Amino acid sequence: MTESLSRRIPVSLDRRVRERAGHRCEYCAITQTGQEATFHIDHVQPRAHGGATSYANLALACVSCSLRKGARTSASDPNTGESVAIYSPRRDEWRTHFRVTDTCLILGLTPTGRATVEALQMNRLLAVAIRREERIRGRYA
Repeated sequence: MTESLSRRIPVSLDRRVRERAGHRCEYCAITQTGQEATFHIDHVQPRAHGGATSYANLALACVSCSLRKGARTSASDPNTGESVAIYSPRRDEWRTHFRVTDTCLILGLTPTGRATVEALQMNRLLAVAIRREERIRGRYA
């Protein structure tokens, strides 16, 4: 078996991860509905750091969050410069670390939240525009 085939996530596991996430990015919370690119299955603990391809270590991520997170497990808190863990959808509660403003910006409430917002560039113009559109359509809280 080639390396690319051995790294594929089984269809049944992929489906279970997408269903658990409600077809929504587990980092920035936008939904797959209406998005052109298919969301990625992300290894929360990256394979490069020994993360397993298991239900307990996988999360659904929009392409932007997935590519910006990559194999990182930590990032700098922009307020303190301290290196902290990036938000983990399998370990952390989203509402503990983030809040969405009326203008659809995601605010980091904790060092992990702030570092994740910055590392994944959650408030870049296109991401905010997508959240606003989703809010209008009733798909974003």
